[in-house]
Amino acid sequence: MVERVRRVGAYGVLRDAEGRVLLVRGSAVADFPGVWSLPGGGLEHAEHPAHAVVREVTEETGLTVEVAGLLAVVADVVPYPDLGVALHTDRLLFEVTPVGGLRADHGGSTDLARWLTLDQAAVLPVLPFTAEALGLPVVPLPAGALRRREPFASAGAERRRQRFGAYGVVTDLDGRVLLTLIAEGYPGAGQWHLPGGGTDHGEQPVTALLRELVEESGQLGRVTELVGVDNLHNPAALGPEGYPIDWHGVRVVYRVAVDAPTEPAVTELAGGSTARAAWFTRSELPNLSLTGIAEMALGPSR
Repeated sequence: MVERVRRVGAYGVLRDAEGRVLLVRGSAVADFPGVWSLPGGGLEHAEHPAHAVVREVTEETGLTVEVAGLLAVVADVVPYPDLGVALHTDRLLFEVTPVGGLRADHGGSTDLARWLTLDQAAVLPVLPFTAEALGLPVVPLPAGALRRREPFASAGAERRRQRFGAYGVVTDLDGRVLLTLIAEGYPGAGQWHLPGGGTDHGEQPVTALLRELVEESGQLGRVTELVGVDNLHNPAALGPEGYPIDWHGVRVVYRVAVDAPTEPAVTELAGGSTARAAWFTRSELPNLSLTGIAEMALGPSR
């Protein structure tokens, strides 16, 4: 039986004045030694992705960087046959601005950092998500490129969880906003929330959001824009498990248009966490009790 493991990572896209991109090479202890990728890596528990990318880029290149924006969010699954694991990684790609210069020495999972033209990068072994992000052909890696032999660390104590989700600022042609009401027994019960939820193993965030939109409201939508990312840490979230859990939620937010709105209806597939869904005019929003992410996404004036 294959174990499904999940990770969330943050990566930096850095370009210099000549248009070159900064890539790092996997060291002998990396999962893919000798393979190049965007600098970045996994989030620590409760760490905001924007903080993680700054930390990871500095660790791998010596550069101090500032986050300029969120460029893309993608997911991929890599099988580790020798370990019986299928690793799903949700990757947040940030545009970052470098300050200072590269250091000569490296440690850990990377052993080299270089500014490269796209032509130079195109002839190197590059991780698929990096090739796709740079607009390069996605070429299969050489046989034997995957070298990891150590088992993956446990996801953590039973009461520590990390969850990746996709949510939407969903509007119709009249400017109404679709919101969902959190059911009793779940964190945030009684508050109005953005439609969306956790992504499944192997699922892209946009696909997950549109699936959740149907399950929670019966609406068919189309994603029009990536808005940003929200980070939630609740060290004692009390949900249907019946005991407190240290939750770390990473939630990406998109704008979604519904061209043919209908009366919202919650389906059984919503899983019980959504009591109902409803359309609201902008003038009605200030009178609602909203979750933090809904307040952030809809703006202070709502």
